Amino acid sequence: MIKKILSSMVMLSCLHAVAQQKGVITPGAIWPDNKGVHINAHGGGVLVHKNTYYWFGEHKVEGDEGNRAQVGVHVYSSKNLADWKDEGVALSVVEDTTSLLVKDCIIERPKVIYNQKTKTFVMWFHHELKGQGYKAALTGLAISKNITGPYQYIKSVNPHAGIWPMNIPDAYKKTDTTLNVEGIKWKSPQGQKLTEEGYFVRRDFKKGQMARDMTLFVDDDGKAYHIHSSENNQTLHVAELTDDYQNFSGKYTRVLEGKANEAPAIFKHEGKYYMISSGTTGWDPNPARLSVADHPFGPWKELGDPSRGTVAENKTTFWSQSTYIIPVKGKKNAFIYMGDRWTPKNAIDGRYIWLPILFEDGKPILKWFDSWDISIFNKN
Repeated sequence: MIKKILSSMVMLSCLHAVAQQKGVITPGAIWPDNKGVHINAHGGGVLVHKNTYYWFGEHKVEGDEGNRAQVGVHVYSSKNLADWKDEGVALSVVEDTTSLLVKDCIIERPKVIYNQKTKTFVMWFHHELKGQGYKAALTGLAISKNITGPYQYIKSVNPHAGIWPMNIPDAYKKTDTTLNVEGIKWKSPQGQKLTEEGYFVRRDFKKGQMARDMTLFVDDDGKAYHIHSSENNQTLHVAELTDDYQNFSGKYTRVLEGKANEAPAIFKHEGKYYMISSGTTGWDPNPARLSVADHPFGPWKELGDPSRGTVAENKTTFWSQSTYIIPVKGKKNAFIYMGDRWTPKNAIDGRYIWLPILFEDGKPILKWFDSWDISIFNKN
């Protein structure tokens, strides 16, 4: 089976060695911008503003095998989601060693939303400090009055210091005084039970909770939510932002406790909230996970893998990891799955797997298309 999967991957890679065609989306292909350069916006998200799409993502460097930020966050614009104009670097790392946003820190999964009240574009991102690997588990904030930037870096935080999740039972708030967790495997039944019962929440209660892989979601009422992997990537936290989107309101919940989800992406369809996430297998892809809820705070119900196709594709979400769900402007109930096909040995060559979200028996599903355009939604 492994040989069969690897063979399928090679064939798919060869099939999409060509570049995208104008007006058409070809998943896994080289995707040139208006300058003929492969789009450099990994782990990204898309904001629709004034009838234009803006794609923000991690800027990678040729030959870089790591995930350290050498440039910052890149931004592109488009009218049709297929042809993109390079708008430059929206957020730049700095040489100033007194700044947390210094070159060689880690910036991942930048997302931008617009605040109508303050007329401000608000960017949040997963931020790790230079030389500390993934120890800090911070989320960073930057803002701008101009959608393409430059964005001003404001701060990075571990959210909710001294604040309990709204849905944690009082019994789970008790402080561990004698518990020895050395050697525990957190994906084991014992580790999962400890996680579910709030071990990590208690551990990080004073300093603030971890915030790694993240996304943003703005609801119909203007409320914004910051959804991120927390508790050593074992549990997702859904956190409400303040009215200006620049701080945490203090209201948050734990969802899918102990299930080890990352790469969350959320959208709303016919009154239901859907989330596509992934398991925690590093740079290697795994089966996507679909969940549904009646409110962003949950509870969230697991619905399984939304991918449809061959066994090989189902096991890897078409060799991709979720990063965002794009609502298609001007079309009702039309959404696009944004995924990354990571290439850690040369990160700049990472490809993008964009697929239309279809519905089967009322549930979102993903099917492979060698190439497609947004007219596909006219048929649904």
